[in-house]
Amino acid sequence: MSKSSSPSYYLVLDQGTSSTKAFLFDENLDIPFKDRIKHSLEYPADHQVQSDALEIARACKELTKKAINFSQHVGGYISSAGLAVQRSTFLFWDKRTKKPLTAAISWQDNRSQDIVADLANESDRIFNITGTPFSPHFGGAKFLHFTKNDPILKKSVLTQKTCFGPLSTFLTHYLTNTLVIDYSIACRTQLLDLNNLKWSSALCKLFHFPNKSLFPLCNNVQSFGKMTLDGMPIPLNVVIGDQQAALLGQGGWDSGSIALNFGTSGSVCVNTGKNPVIVPNLLSSVLNSDQEKMIFMLEGTINACNSLFYWLEKELNIDHKDMVWHERCIDESTNGIFIPGVTGIAAPYWKSELGTVKIGLENAKNNEIIRAAMESIGFLVHDIIKQMDLKDALPDMLTASGGGARAPLLQFIADILMITVGHISLKDRTAIGVFQLLYKKNTGHYLSVGAECDEIFEPRMKKVTRAKKLKHWQNALAQVGI
Repeated sequence: MSKSSSPSYYLVLDQGTSSTKAFLFDENLDIPFKDRIKHSLEYPADHQVQSDALEIARACKELTKKAINFSQHVGGYISSAGLAVQRSTFLFWDKRTKKPLTAAISWQDNRSQDIVADLANESDRIFNITGTPFSPHFGGAKFLHFTKNDPILKKSVLTQKTCFGPLSTFLTHYLTNTLVIDYSIACRTQLLDLNNLKWSSALCKLFHFPNKSLFPLCNNVQSFGKMTLDGMPIPLNVVIGDQQAALLGQGGWDSGSIALNFGTSGSVCVNTGKNPVIVPNLLSSVLNSDQEKMIFMLEGTINACNSLFYWLEKELNIDHKDMVWHERCIDESTNGIFIPGVTGIAAPYWKSELGTVKIGLENAKNNEIIRAAMESIGFLVHDIIKQMDLKDALPDMLTASGGGARAPLLQFIADILMITVGHISLKDRTAIGVFQLLYKKNTGHYLSVGAECDEIFEPRMKKVTRAKKLKHWQNALAQVGI
């Protein structure tokens, strides 16, 4: 069988906080192959979260080999690959050997809070340049924290023997030997000037980041080199942030498109078109870029979604198989408030060392606490959308995807926002977003993908109850200094 008549596939690697997934898509959006490898998360101290970058890189290779074996078994081949990656996880690695010199410091990690505190008077300037609130989650503070506390590491960076960058750049380097950073993830370094999409010399100076150590900036869709495994070279043609891919996977190609995504973390993302929209306490970044155009995104991030319930398993001594949080809280009610600050609160408040706070839950049983924790996610979605000030631009229905987009949460969001919420029926929207970019690069157009909802949640909470709940939430935030 000739290659032209063999079935061709697009390989998508979706690298997330706790696992890496691999998908093979055919030209009809069918997924004949899917696999997943989990990786461990380490918590060396309070507010510290990290993982093994080499373990993740090897998982990417192993999954790619499995995809190759499948494609060959059915007489096909992989035409190209794309990679979606968690965005604010950073590390140092050896430029020659590609060996990690530190753990991959998670986006959830707050150990560089000391840098944020020391440079607090620079926060407005940083935001005005980057469109991103100054936070220990992002690259600049992480870089300065580590080099400040490790003179040997600092020296190796200055001599250009050591790289510092996001996990996406490390994986691209490891898999293809290409050292670049795409625009969507470069925004999370806090070194990129969003106004001109160039590295900021002022911020490099502020964070003591050597200009010679900056990676070349590149589009999300372009040639990133080839992954060669088992003698098969696979062009890597897309690298993009995971939440950007999720918005595109929900059909967010047009300006004004808005989508909710709930996984380990959560996000509210809006396509803002050809120009960045800067809103205090939210994040503006590149949504997608190719040779034709650059489009931007406004985002509110929620640090704890599914990860919140993983934390509660230990806190409440509940086995993982018994948690099933969406079943535990669907018929539960509470007047208590749970503030999910175990990894800090991101948008729109940016409190890094808050910790978890329970108010009015002193004698509550487990299911009520779980219900209050779930409602905290909905409250943050409400506050983010309020901060976005979308006015008449808010659609008649918001759509949600992700493993955490469960019925009780979506119903609560519908109630608290007083807007219809739909659950997207098609799974793996992040992977679909990457597939669409690969498909367009190959064919010149996107594939029509349905955005049908399998569940619709209409607002049903009484206005007086809604007002009371929002007041309790706001009072609780005030009690902890927000």
